[in-house]
Amino acid sequence: MQESSSIDSDEPANGTRATSMQRSVALDALRGFDMFWLIGGTGLASAIVDLCGPTVRSVLGPQLDHRPWEGCTFYDVIFPLFVFLVGMSAVFSMDRLKTEGCCWKVYRRILRRFVMMFALGLIYYGGLRNPLPGVRVFGVLQRLAVCYLFAALLYYHFRPRTLAAIAATILIGYWILFSFVPVPGTNVTGTAQEMNWARYIDEQYLPGAKHEGTWDANGIMSTFPAVGTCLLGVFAAKLLKSGRHSQTRKVVYFLGGGLALAVLGWVWGFQFPVIKKLWTSSYVLVTGGYSLMFLGVFCLIIDVWGFQWWTQPLVWIGANPLTIYMARNFADFNAFADRFVGGSVAAAVTPEVAYLFHTAVSFALSMALVWFLYRKRIFLRL
Repeated sequence: MQESSSIDSDEPANGTRATSMQRSVALDALRGFDMFWLIGGTGLASAIVDLCGPTVRSVLGPQLDHRPWEGCTFYDVIFPLFVFLVGMSAVFSMDRLKTEGCCWKVYRRILRRFVMMFALGLIYYGGLRNPLPGVRVFGVLQRLAVCYLFAALLYYHFRPRTLAAIAATILIGYWILFSFVPVPGTNVTGTAQEMNWARYIDEQYLPGAKHEGTWDANGIMSTFPAVGTCLLGVFAAKLLKSGRHSQTRKVVYFLGGGLALAVLGWVWGFQFPVIKKLWTSSYVLVTGGYSLMFLGVFCLIIDVWGFQWWTQPLVWIGANPLTIYMARNFADFNAFADRFVGGSVAAAVTPEVAYLFHTAVSFALSMALVWFLYRKRIFLRL
């Protein structure tokens, strides 16, 4: 997909566009891989796991759901991986805009993408059909919009060393606030679910509906370290675009750096726990490390070893991530699936098989849509 928005990609990799130093087929495939889990892949995988024995279910089942509070599962990496990819996309789009020389044109483009993405987020959660108390102001798309806004502006104005210092300041400052500064009106410090800084700030200052009742996991405070996740994507893109290193050396850096970040995050987690709902600094390092390792694995298989034959379905998804994400919100793909495998079909098999049929058809409908859009060269631009 062309450079279009914080959730969209550049022009999709395919046979009509050669991969260059500026671009990696692995990045397109990784974006599709990440979206795969958000458009029905998780339900399909869960259905398959349910058909397996209790040992497999006990090991893989929890990995396909969020941890209630502390810890990190595979599914807990999906959202930060997309924030990470937003940072990478910002580098590709901003480098092109920098060559145009007009700073006001750059600001206008960044602001336009931010506003449109934020507005789509509001629409995704119901738009303005309810009074303000019923509108979810901060959600997934809104967080992506805010992260893109700050990452793009910071990348436009500062060199990588300064960006690294800014990212470190955000993460360390977030840790100091939670660990050593009591929540106003209490003596509470730390990350207790009952009371913490993120919860307090959202309860006091965040308007509209909130995912957790009185506060939101994508609320005000946790957006700051999420910008740190986005900046990790900026650093990864700079390395990916660099002409100073071979593809193999870049893979080594991605895998080694990712492992180091993940280990550091888990060690930090002994004092500042790894918690997705608070987007703790340790969570940023753990998921950022995993994101780097995912990128390294995809680059190794696709760009270094040259095994690209399996990537096309992922590119279909990655070429229209925003379109399919919004489409599944506006159209009930599960209800459509019931028309094909509900009723008598579901009654003729076990509940586990019926669930597999249902999720498979729902996911197939998603894939049919992205395939059709890709074939017709229809891409949602922002």
